[in-house]
Amino acid sequence: MKMLINVPETVVADALRGMAAAYPDLNVDVENRVIVRRDAPVAGQVGLVSGGGSGHEPLHGGFVGPGMLSAACPGEVFTSPVPDQMARAAAAVDSGAGVLFIVKNYTGDVLNFDMAAELAEDEGIQVGRVLVNDDVAVTDSLYTAGRRGTGATLFVEKIAGAAAAEGQPLERVEAIGRQVNDNSRSFGVALGAVTTPAKGSPTFDLPAGELELGIGIHGEPGRERRPMMTSGEIADFAVNAILEDMPPRNPVLLLVNGMGGTPLLELFGFNAEVQRVLSERGIAVARTLVGNYVTSLDMAGASVTLCQADEELLRLWDAPVKTPALRWGM
Repeated sequence: MKMLINVPETVVADALRGMAAAYPDLNVDVENRVIVRRDAPVAGQVGLVSGGGSGHEPLHGGFVGPGMLSAACPGEVFTSPVPDQMARAAAAVDSGAGVLFIVKNYTGDVLNFDMAAELAEDEGIQVGRVLVNDDVAVTDSLYTAGRRGTGATLFVEKIAGAAAAEGQPLERVEAIGRQVNDNSRSFGVALGAVTTPAKGSPTFDLPAGELELGIGIHGEPGRERRPMMTSGEIADFAVNAILEDMPPRNPVLLLVNGMGGTPLLELFGFNAEVQRVLSERGIAVARTLVGNYVTSLDMAGASVTLCQADEELLRLWDAPVKTPALRWGM
């Protein structure tokens, strides 16, 4: 398998050096693996810190900036960052208003962020937590106890980040983040396997002509394998799986997300089918975002995330944001 890297051992450090060169608004500490907005800490604002294994870009480092995250901690590929990274990030962004940790529900991330919270609190930093567990495909997986955290992470980081930018207190920013997670559900599909730099070959076998329904963002197995389906059939399956778990009450935010190896031409076509299914079910779509945002290296596939959004959440979604991967209103 051909990969655009030097050697697997330096792939994360090399990427961070390139990110630092591309985005001078970020302070990228390559040695300690922490990405911080350059103007942090911002007086009177809650700091937002997230992170996880590399390989899901632009999550999380691409979402650092005004209106979203204050800092991100990249681990090795598909490996949790360590508590020292998170504690260092918390210290860098704390203005005295406290820090919110946004954590995807993977065992290593949860344990390490918990330890980091203890370290930060020992230094006098007030810490809140939001656990993202939006994936409806499976209850437990190779990496989790309970539901996996996937596409809703973007919604939590953006909406909680807007609340923090308004100067809302930690307790309120945390409550908003939890509300977004509680109102969000996701379902993903793999059309091809993921290749990690260390292995250099597909991490699982997905024969030609088959797809995996309910895949995780590390290539974890889903609900079942089936012969290849059309875009419309996949949209029917994915949206129905979400709606069976979360009957909608409000208009929804919709994320049609690529897993890293799917062209935008296909994603926009898939979005048309997802919109069709939602319309047939009488569900209003308030906002739509299409693109590769929560990825799995080069895996071909897509995921759908819906978030029930009231007027307050929509207002915060529309608020200005300026990050490498998401920007509007600035």
